[in-house]
Amino acid sequence: MKVAVKKLDNSAAGDIDLSDAVFGEKMRKDILARMVQYQLAKRRAGTHKTKGVSEISGTTKKPWKQKGTGRARAGSLRSPQFRGGATIFGPVVRSHAISLPKKVRDLALRVALSAKQAEGKLIIVDSLTVKEAKTKNLVAVFEKFGFVKPLFIGGEQIDEAFFKAASNIKNVNVLPQQGANVYDILNHKELILTKDAVAFLEARLIKE
Repeated sequence: MKVAVKKLDNSAAGDIDLSDAVFGEKMRKDILARMVQYQLAKRRAGTHKTKGVSEISGTTKKPWKQKGTGRARAGSLRSPQFRGGATIFGPVVRSHAISLPKKVRDLALRVALSAKQAEGKLIIVDSLTVKEAKTKNLVAVFEKFGFVKPLFIGGEQIDEAFFKAASNIKNVNVLPQQGANVYDILNHKELILTKDAVAFLEARLIKE
């Protein structure tokens, strides 16, 4: 499919042919849901931890004799029923990551890119370069496009001036081409790709 290419000042910069295999995939909400779950589970730290009986510091002496006190038997003050005691079946340090086949992950990315294209929220620009890192100037540029919550995906290296200027603007995210992911694409209203990013994604996602 042929799509117009824009410059950052919203002027025309020619056309580009987008591959139907990458930007023409049919909608699969089930695949998108699995991929989002995969990404969110993988980013969880998993560092929550409670102490078991063996990790509680304190005396190991039996608190009172077994019989004759009228109280329930007890073997340690470190037991969970006492204040400051252990936690039974509490969380431990672990990975929350789940497995998802690479073919499914690639399909999810193609579906996410295709969804933005179908919604008319995909914009192709020639490059993400600005002369100076001025947030005020970049805000004016965004207003010309009418961006609400844009995600910019550039080439292998992001222009430092553009990145600095964009980092001060709310709801704007900038990623290099290798950082393209389903969650961020779905979490933003508009997707802006450079021609380099398009070439990278098509080379990565088109299977012979």
